[in-house]
Amino acid sequence: MAKYYDSITDQICEFIQKQHIFFVSSAPLSASGHVNLSPKGLDSFRVLSPKRVAYMDIISSGNETSAHTLENGRITFMFCSFEGAPNILRLFGTGRTVLKGDADWPELAKNFNLISSTRQIIVAEINKVQTSCGYGVPLYEYKGERDQHFKWAEKIGPDGLIAYRNENNLTSVDGLPTPLGNSFGQN
Repeated sequence: MAKYYDSITDQICEFIQKQHIFFVSSAPLSASGHVNLSPKGLDSFRVLSPKRVAYMDIISSGNETSAHTLENGRITFMFCSFEGAPNILRLFGTGRTVLKGDADWPELAKNFNLISSTRQIIVAEINKVQTSCGYGVPLYEYKGERDQHFKWAEKIGPDGLIAYRNENNLTSVDGLPTPLGNSFGQN
Protein backbone atom coordinates (compact mmCIF):
# COMPACT_ATOMS: atom_id res chain seq x y z
CA MET A 1 0.00 0.00 0.00
CA ALA A 2 1.31 3.43 -0.92
CA LYS A 3 2.21 5.96 1.76
CA TYR A 4 2.70 9.67 1.13
CA TYR A 5 4.93 12.16 2.90
CA ASP A 6 5.47 15.91 2.57
CA SER A 7 9.24 15.56 2.81
CA ILE A 8 12.14 13.11 2.96
CA THR A 9 12.28 11.50 6.40
CA ASP A 10 15.47 10.21 8.02
CA GLN A 11 14.37 6.63 7.24
CA ILE A 12 13.74 7.50 3.57
CA CYS A 13 17.11 9.26 3.35
CA GLU A 14 18.81 6.16 4.76
CA PHE A 15 17.08 4.01 2.12
CA ILE A 16 18.23 6.37 -0.67
CA GLN A 17 21.84 6.27 0.53
CA LYS A 18 21.90 2.46 0.30
CA GLN A 19 20.75 2.30 -3.35
CA HIS A 20 23.23 1.86 -6.21
CA ILE A 21 20.84 2.99 -8.93
CA PHE A 22 18.01 5.46 -9.29
CA PHE A 23 15.78 6.54 -12.15
CA VAL A 24 14.88 10.08 -13.19
CA SER A 25 11.81 10.87 -15.27
CA SER A 26 10.69 14.06 -16.98
CA ALA A 27 8.47 15.05 -19.89
CA PRO A 28 7.78 18.01 -22.15
CA LEU A 29 4.44 19.80 -22.04
CA SER A 30 3.57 18.75 -25.60
CA ALA A 31 1.24 15.76 -25.80
CA SER A 32 3.30 14.49 -28.73
CA GLY A 33 6.61 14.93 -26.86
CA HIS A 34 8.65 12.04 -25.55
CA VAL A 35 8.62 11.08 -21.87
CA ASN A 36 12.15 10.43 -20.67
CA LEU A 37 13.21 7.84 -18.09
CA SER A 38 16.92 7.46 -17.35
CA PRO A 39 18.83 5.13 -15.02
CA LYS A 40 21.62 6.76 -13.00
CA GLY A 41 24.38 5.43 -10.79
CA LEU A 42 27.97 6.32 -9.80
CA ASP A 43 27.11 7.51 -6.28
CA SER A 44 25.73 10.67 -7.87
CA PHE A 45 22.56 11.39 -5.83
CA ARG A 46 22.44 13.56 -2.70
CA VAL A 47 19.70 14.48 -0.26
CA LEU A 48 20.47 18.12 0.56
CA SER A 49 17.55 18.66 2.95
CA PRO A 50 14.17 17.07 3.66
CA LYS A 51 12.73 18.88 0.63
CA ARG A 52 15.77 19.30 -1.66
CA VAL A 53 17.85 16.81 -3.63
CA ALA A 54 20.48 16.96 -6.36
CA TYR A 55 22.41 14.67 -8.63
CA MET A 56 25.64 15.01 -10.56
CA ASP A 57 24.82 14.53 -14.22
CA ILE A 58 27.49 13.33 -16.63
CA ILE A 59 27.80 13.84 -20.38
CA SER A 60 25.77 11.25 -22.23
CA SER A 61 23.93 10.69 -25.50
CA GLY A 62 21.06 13.07 -24.66
CA ASN A 63 20.05 15.79 -22.24
CA GLU A 64 16.30 15.32 -21.89
CA THR A 65 15.99 16.03 -18.17
CA SER A 66 17.71 19.38 -18.53
CA ALA A 67 15.50 20.39 -21.48
CA HIS A 68 12.29 19.30 -19.76
CA THR A 69 13.06 21.00 -16.46
CA LEU A 70 13.97 24.19 -18.33
CA GLU A 71 10.59 24.07 -20.09
CA ASN A 72 8.32 23.06 -17.19
CA GLY A 73 10.31 21.96 -14.13
CA ARG A 74 8.50 18.62 -13.61
CA ILE A 75 10.73 15.81 -12.39
CA THR A 76 10.29 12.46 -10.64
CA PHE A 77 12.97 10.25 -9.08
CA MET A 78 12.42 6.57 -8.38
CA PHE A 79 14.46 4.20 -6.23
CA CYS A 80 13.79 0.45 -6.01
CA SER A 81 15.12 -1.97 -3.46
CA PHE A 82 16.80 -4.78 -5.40
CA GLU A 83 18.33 -6.25 -2.24
CA GLY A 84 16.79 -6.76 1.20
CA ALA A 85 13.25 -5.71 2.06
CA PRO A 86 11.10 -4.69 -0.93
CA ASN A 87 10.42 -0.98 -1.37
CA ILE A 88 9.76 1.54 -4.11
CA LEU A 89 10.34 5.22 -3.44
CA ARG A 90 9.26 8.14 -5.63
CA LEU A 91 10.26 11.77 -5.12
CA PHE A 92 8.06 14.25 -7.01
CA GLY A 93 9.24 17.79 -7.50
CA THR A 94 10.36 20.74 -9.54
CA GLY A 95 13.86 20.61 -10.97
CA ARG A 96 16.40 22.88 -12.57
CA THR A 97 19.85 22.61 -14.08
CA VAL A 98 22.92 24.18 -12.48
CA LEU A 99 25.91 24.69 -14.77
CA LYS A 100 29.57 25.15 -13.84
CA GLY A 101 29.43 28.93 -14.36
CA ASP A 102 26.28 29.46 -12.27
CA ALA A 103 26.48 31.26 -8.90
CA ASP A 104 25.28 28.24 -6.91
CA TRP A 105 27.63 25.75 -8.62
CA PRO A 106 30.44 25.93 -6.00
CA GLU A 107 28.07 25.27 -3.09
CA LEU A 108 26.35 22.35 -4.85
CA ALA A 109 29.51 20.86 -6.38
CA LYS A 110 31.14 20.33 -2.99
CA ASN A 111 28.54 17.60 -2.32
CA PHE A 112 29.93 15.39 -5.10
CA ASN A 113 33.13 13.74 -6.29
CA LEU A 114 33.09 15.51 -9.64
CA ILE A 115 34.58 13.70 -12.63
CA SER A 116 35.94 15.09 -15.90
CA SER A 117 32.67 14.39 -17.71
CA THR A 118 30.41 16.12 -15.18
CA ARG A 119 28.04 18.12 -17.37
CA GLN A 120 25.73 19.74 -14.82
CA ILE A 121 23.97 19.25 -11.52
CA ILE A 122 20.22 18.74 -11.49
CA VAL A 123 18.58 20.16 -8.34
CA ALA A 124 14.98 19.50 -7.32
CA GLU A 125 12.64 20.89 -4.73
CA ILE A 126 10.55 17.94 -3.54
CA ASN A 127 6.82 18.49 -2.94
CA LYS A 128 5.64 14.90 -2.46
CA VAL A 129 7.26 11.62 -1.42
CA GLN A 130 5.69 8.22 -1.99
CA THR A 131 6.66 4.75 -0.85
CA SER A 132 5.01 1.55 -2.05
CA CYS A 133 5.47 -2.16 -1.50
CA GLY A 134 7.85 -3.17 -4.28
CA TYR A 135 6.75 -6.79 -4.05
CA GLY A 136 6.99 -7.18 -7.83
CA VAL A 137 10.60 -5.90 -8.04
CA PRO A 138 13.02 -8.82 -8.47
CA LEU A 139 16.12 -9.37 -6.37
CA TYR A 140 19.42 -8.44 -8.03
CA GLU A 141 22.96 -8.56 -6.74
CA TYR A 142 25.09 -5.43 -7.10
CA LYS A 143 28.48 -6.28 -8.61
CA GLY A 144 29.96 -2.81 -9.14
CA GLU A 145 30.08 0.14 -11.50
CA ARG A 146 30.88 -0.13 -15.19
CA ASP A 147 34.03 1.60 -16.41
CA GLN A 148 33.19 2.17 -20.09
CA HIS A 149 32.14 5.80 -19.58
CA PHE A 150 35.40 6.65 -17.80
CA LYS A 151 37.49 5.00 -20.52
CA TRP A 152 35.53 6.84 -23.23
CA ALA A 153 35.89 10.20 -21.47
CA GLU A 154 39.62 9.69 -20.98
CA LYS A 155 40.08 8.64 -24.60
CA ILE A 156 38.40 11.70 -26.11
CA GLY A 157 39.84 14.12 -23.52
CA PRO A 158 38.56 17.50 -22.31
CA ASP A 159 38.21 19.05 -25.78
CA GLY A 160 36.44 15.95 -27.07
CA LEU A 161 34.01 16.03 -24.15
CA ILE A 162 33.13 19.66 -24.91
CA ALA A 163 32.70 18.89 -28.60
CA TYR A 164 30.52 15.84 -27.87
CA ARG A 165 28.39 17.78 -25.40
CA ASN A 166 27.95 20.67 -27.84
CA GLU A 167 26.98 18.28 -30.63
CA ASN A 168 24.62 16.04 -28.64
CA ASN A 169 23.37 17.85 -25.54
CA LEU A 170 22.06 21.28 -26.59
CA THR A 171 18.51 20.17 -27.44
CA SER A 172 16.16 17.37 -26.50
CA VAL A 173 14.97 14.65 -28.85
CA ASP A 174 11.91 16.87 -29.44
CA GLY A 175 14.07 19.93 -30.21
CA LEU A 176 13.62 21.70 -26.87
CA PRO A 177 16.65 23.79 -25.83
CA THR A 178 18.75 22.89 -22.79
CA PRO A 179 20.53 25.39 -20.51
CA LEU A 180 23.79 24.19 -22.10
CA GLY A 181 22.85 26.15 -25.20
CA ASN A 182 23.55 29.30 -23.21
CA SER A 183 27.03 28.05 -22.24
CA PHE A 184 28.11 26.74 -25.64
CA GLY A 185 31.81 25.91 -25.59
CA GLN A 186 32.30 26.40 -21.83
CA ASN A 187 34.17 23.85 -19.75
